[in-house]
Amino acid sequence: MSNQEEQNQNQNQNINSKDFLIGSLIGGIVGASLALIFAPKSGKDLRTDINKGAEYVRDRATDWKDVAYEKGTEWKDKAQETSGEWTQKVTDKSQELTEYVKDKSDEIKTRINSLTDEKTKEASEAAAEVADAIEEAADELEKKAEPNTK
Repeated sequence: MSNQEEQNQNQNQNINSKDFLIGSLIGGIVGASLALIFAPKSGKDLRTDINKGAEYVRDRATDWKDVAYEKGTEWKDKAQETSGEWTQKVTDKSQELTEYVKDKSDEIKTRINSLTDEKTKEASEAAAEVADAIEEAADELEKKAEPNTK
């Protein structure tokens, strides 16, 4: 047998297995329904049993609905509480960070101003020294130039 033929045969077996399972399931449901309908009970007893079963199912569905509603409410409250806590934490951290950045910025500005003032003072002193040196040099040149002019 070729590989293609084997694959086709396997597919046919899989399809046949699925069809058998589906048929068995449908047959079981139909058989159970017919057994209830044709059971050796009177119509009144059968209707009473069916009503009791429907009432039981309805009660269970109501119970599950209530449980789901309670759990949903609990989860909603928990989510709101957690959300509030996280919002507060983020706000607090944001304020702390803002204050920290502001303090560091002020500190840096103060350092820059201090350094600028120092350098300005040093530059002024140096300029004054240079001016004094130039004046002295000019005076010396004038003194040296006076004896030659006479």
